Order: sequence, then structure tokens, then C-alpha cells
Amino acid sequence: MAVLWGGGCKPEGWAKLELSKQFVPDVVLNSFGALGRRGMERIAVLDSGGQYCHLIARKIRELGVYAEIFPVGVSPDRLRGHKGVILSGGPASVFGDASPQPNPLLFEAGMPMLGICYGHQLIARYLGGSVERGRTHEFGSATLRVRGDSGLFDGLAREHRVWMSHGDHVVSLPKGFEVLGDTSECAVAAMGHERQGVYGLQFHPEVVHTPGGSGMLGNFLRHACGCAMDWRPTDRAETLVRQIRAEAGGRRVLFFLSGGVDSTVAYALAVRALGARNVEAVYVDTGFMRDGETTAIERAFSALDLGRLRVEDASDRFMGRLEGVVDPERKREIIGRAFVDVQDDILSAGCYAGQDWILGQGTIYPDTIESGGTNASDVIKTHHNRVDRIHKLIDEGRLIEPLSEFYKDEVRDLGRSLGLPARLLERHPFPGPGLAIRCICATRVEGPETDEAIGSVAGRSGYSAFLLPLRSVGVQGDSRSYARLTVLHGGEFDYGRLLPLSTRITNEFRHTNRVAAALSPRAIEPRDWALKPATLTAARVRVLQRADRAVRDYLRREGLYERTWQCPVVMLPWGRVGGETLALRPVTSVDGMTAAVAQLPADGLFALADRLVGIDGVDSVLLDISNKPPSTIEWE
Repeated sequence: MAVLWGGGCKPEGWAKLELSKQFVPDVVLNSFGALGRRGMERIAVLDSGGQYCHLIARKIRELGVYAEIFPVGVSPDRLRGHKGVILSGGPASVFGDASPQPNPLLFEAGMPMLGICYGHQLIARYLGGSVERGRTHEFGSATLRVRGDSGLFDGLAREHRVWMSHGDHVVSLPKGFEVLGDTSECAVAAMGHERQGVYGLQFHPEVVHTPGGSGMLGNFLRHACGCAMDWRPTDRAETLVRQIRAEAGGRRVLFFLSGGVDSTVAYALAVRALGARNVEAVYVDTGFMRDGETTAIERAFSALDLGRLRVEDASDRFMGRLEGVVDPERKREIIGRAFVDVQDDILSAGCYAGQDWILGQGTIYPDTIESGGTNASDVIKTHHNRVDRIHKLIDEGRLIEPLSEFYKDEVRDLGRSLGLPARLLERHPFPGPGLAIRCICATRVEGPETDEAIGSVAGRSGYSAFLLPLRSVGVQGDSRSYARLTVLHGGEFDYGRLLPLSTRITNEFRHTNRVAAALSPRAIEPRDWALKPATLTAARVRVLQRADRAVRDYLRREGLYERTWQCPVVMLPWGRVGGETLALRPVTSVDGMTAAVAQLPADGLFALADRLVGIDGVDSVLLDISNKPPSTIEWE
């Protein structure tokens, strides 16, 4: 039996929304559309609250073995029949008094076991090794050097690009273990006891930014656990259709559509399950949409033949409620509540009154895990579809979210199986709160800060640096961070120097979690610039809409749109008197759980930046050069 120890797991409200799927006597039904029989090969993933626990289970299923998620403290008796166990990462430190802990009997069961990040450290401590707090933290890309021979790296290269997100690290091994790999910052990046089939990895093999990770997980399943790896999912769309019918229970569904991939695919599934007469599509114009978005969505929806789209102009309501609000969490809370209020207003109208309706949403799994919606997981940022009013609907059984266990790439696959057009499915993700969370606000005048230590590190690479007195959200070690922005300026624009420098700064200095490089102007005199008080206003949103339009046009014109996962444009109230700064955030990703900087051509970026500073009110343009982790894709 093998054990996988993974991070975050099922969202809050799961038990209320779905039939129990783990312990049906004969048939196993999972959210990926798979029907399997008891007796099939299974791996247990133990949830320590990490951001990537669910992703571990997904990767195992993709490799051909059915995976089930359990709380980290599960009794080993419940794992009988599983061929292995994986222990996940998590936001806690092994030194914390309240940190999630496994049942000690787990380590006496003689099962093949793989620990990832926090799970790697737990294996070391429980089996007699030792863990220490690191002097520096390691986030983002690192190079793993494989040491010796191990079945875990069978058939793989001797060096790998791997994805790190940790502070604590293993300093001495349990008896019988060997170091299987290291990085420049981590002496025990991989360890193992070959005879017992027990391994630990400080990095995350389950994320797309560890390219060889699937091979490592496959070797663990094949060699340590003896899995045949022959499990295959059946038609996911039809399984979800049956699930929607069961959850709706004869009630009609009101769907809020943003025009994006998630809500449209969720709506299309509901129409297939319940028929267009029983599903209402409403597009709410919050006033924070992209330039021309409402007209484009109406036109696109009319071509889908999925029923009528109702357009509700609620821009005055949303803007009015957000007047004077600066805190990003408060913004999201207000926006989420306003959506539910719009729903209530619609359902109280004459044609709906007296009918039994429930709310449908296109929530996907990253929304849930980042909102702290699983056991022991940390709140990174509250998504608008996970505010208190939404949780109340979950508790009342009045919310249906057919995609809540899926990732963006899987949602796109589902959309293709439903026949939705590629022009819709390949759209860049756009947040439900829209430009409201890309329009940064501030309460007082503050100047940039100098930091001698960061300046010294930047100077050795040929750049000048200062810190802006505004904070952005990050995810470091599976936990939320809310830290300063470091701005690099001057010097040659060279990704080969800038990206490693960004990683070094965020690894060594915990008071900053995001790094941006100046595009226009290339050199800045910080004393001439200041952060100034600013809130959400229609005028600021119009400036951001113009900039967002210019960036999207540039990406399409240069053939870069398909090469990027997303390119948010963020506006900061920082500049000369009355001026703003725009920050471009181009990233590559597959599922949104991790992201790397998209290295767009420098000449095109400089030309784009020059056009953007030509917009009235824009003083400068920055390029966000931070990976996820340590920085989330969106700033708020």
C-alpha cells in the first residue's frame, strides 16, 4: 500500500452539495466523470491544507490510477486496499503547535509513501530525521541535481527544473534514507529509502512548472506501488449532466454569466441537463467590464443557441457600493454580495415570483482553494463567489457549481466536448469582479522607500531598486502574504538577469513578494514620484479600459495572445502629480495554480509601453516579473 500526502482538498459545502462518493459499496463516482468498481487500484492522497492537494489527485488520475483524498489525520485502517499514500504540502510549519499531523500508526503500516513539501518534512521528522527553519525561503523555479540511482528518477534526466514553495527544510535524514537530489538552496531536495519505497520531495512534482514531475510520480506509482496504471475516466460531460439533474431536484437555475469560459461551460452543461426553459442566463454589467465587453458578449451568446441572455445593467449599484473602498478583500466581499442582491431582485420580479429557483455559478477549483475552502488551507484571497452570502446559499442547498472540482484546462476540454466555439474557449481568464480588482486604491500620500539590502542585491546585477508603499497579495509556502512591491529600473532589459534576480529578492526578503521592472521610463527618480490617495472612480476605470484594450490588441496583432495564459493590466495610483502607473502581468500557465512570467519580445514591450504612456493620466509602465508563487496572478 502506498500513501500520497497532498495539500488542499474538497471545498467547503461538498457534503451538502453532492452524494457521498468515497464510500458507496460497489461503485465509485468521481467529479472527473469516472465510474469505477471497488477493487480497482487506488492511491490515497492525504490533505494537509496545501494549495496543490487536489492537483496531486488529478495528476495521479491522469497517470492511470484512481486517487482519493483523505484528511491528513485519517486512520490507517481506512486506507486498507490502497496501493500507496502521498502526503501533501500545506501552509503550516512542522514547528507549529496547531500544524496538521498524521496518525503515527501510518508510519508503521509498511506502505509505499511519497511526501511532498510539508509532507516531505513530516516523513523526516516522524522517521527520526530533523527539520530546521531556513535562513532564506525558496519560491518559484530551481534546478534539481539528481544524486545516485533511484527508481524515482528512472529514465529521467540528471537535472530538472522544479517548482519550490517552502521555508523549512530537512537537514538530517532518517535512518536508511539517502539524499536523492539537491538544489543550490536546498541540500535535501529529494530523499528516499529504496527498499521500503518511501520518498520525500521538497519541491512540487504535481505542478506544470516541474516538467519532469509526471515522470517522477509515474515512477513512484509503477515501481514503489506496483500499479498497473490502467484506470481511465469515462465521459465526464454526461456524468456532470446526471449530477446537475440530481442537485437541481426539479428546481430551475439562475446562472450569472460573465461571458468567460467557466460560466459559459457551466451554463451549457445546465442547459443540456435541464433544458433551456429551466435555466435562465443573466449577464450583469457591473461597470467594471472591459471596453466593449457587453456588446461582444451579447453577440457571442446569440450564436450559441442556448437560450436567451438577459442583460442587467447594475453599474450604478456596484460603483455606488464601492465608493471610497480601498481594501481589496472588502472590495471582493461587496461585489459578491451585490451579485446575490441582483439575483434576489430578479427573482422577486413578477415572472419569477413564487417559483423555486437556485443559483448556478461557474466556480472552478482554484477559486475554492485560494478562498481557504478546504481543511487546513489558508485564505490567499477571497473570491467574489465565496463570500458569506454564497456560503449561506451553500448551507441551504441552493447553489449549483458543476465545475467546482475542475481546473481551467479541463473546463476548456469540457467545452470542446459540448461543441462550444474555440473563440470562446480560448479567451484569456477574466476575474468576476472585473477591473475593480485591477484598479489599486490607496488612502494617503507616500513616497517610495529605499532598502539598502535589496538595492545592494539589485546593484550587483546592474539595476537600481526601490520599494513602493503599496502591498499586493502573494502565495508563499501555501500561505497568504501581503507585502511590498519592489521596482527595478535602469540597466539592460535582459530576462536572463531580471528573472533570477526577481526570484532571489522574493526568496531572501519576506517584506516583498512581487518584483516589477520599469519599461517606460526605463530609469526613474523616486523622489519625483509618490503614491497618492485614490479610490474606484468611473474616470480611473475608463483609463484602465483603454489600456486593457491596447494590450489585448497588441497581443493579437503580434501573434502572442495564444502564447500567454493571461495578461492582466493593473493600475496603481503612483506617479507624478495626478498621474497613474500601469503594470503589465503576462504569464503562462495551464491550470492557474502556478504561473511563470511570459517572456514577451522586448522591442514590442517597449513600443507598447510608449503607447500606453500616451494615454491621458498615465505616467509610467511596469512589467511584473514575478512567478506564482510567490506572487498571485492578480495583484488583489
